[in-house]
Amino acid sequence: MPQYPTTPDFLQRLAELEEQVAQLRRTGWERDELPFYPTSMRTMPYEDATGFTSVWETVLAPRTASLSLGLVFIGDQVGTTKTGGEWQVVLAESAIVMSGTITATFSYQFAAASIDLTPYRARTELKAQIQVRRTVGATTGGKFGAGGAIGMAPRYARIL
Repeated sequence: MPQYPTTPDFLQRLAELEEQVAQLRRTGWERDELPFYPTSMRTMPYEDATGFTSVWETVLAPRTASLSLGLVFIGDQVGTTKTGGEWQVVLAESAIVMSGTITATFSYQFAAASIDLTPYRARTELKAQIQVRRTVGATTGGKFGAGGAIGMAPRYARIL
């Protein structure tokens, strides 16, 4: 007599799926490429302000422990004057979790970090902003007329 494999009971399969979903909720899971959206009306993510200005932002649900973020920056050149500045990543409108400087060398600079999201796991939504400001360089002319500008973009953003 031929032997047929038995299929698991529906309730047994449902219980296994519920357990897998519960485990994912407890431990989190990797979701590649969290999108950031430009905030500038200037068609390109450049900013020439001397105060910190959000250039990219996103809203996420912090169900996992960390956010892996990679950034790229460049200061432009107006005539012979190169532009430099500072950047920062802000969570929840006020917590600076990552920051650095952009040297006035007119060359690409890269930054990467893993940001701890543990203090924000109870929130349903968390706003993340990438901000830049110009600190050195031309004060007139440039991309938008107010001096040198800082260009920047996220290279990657992953919730781990």
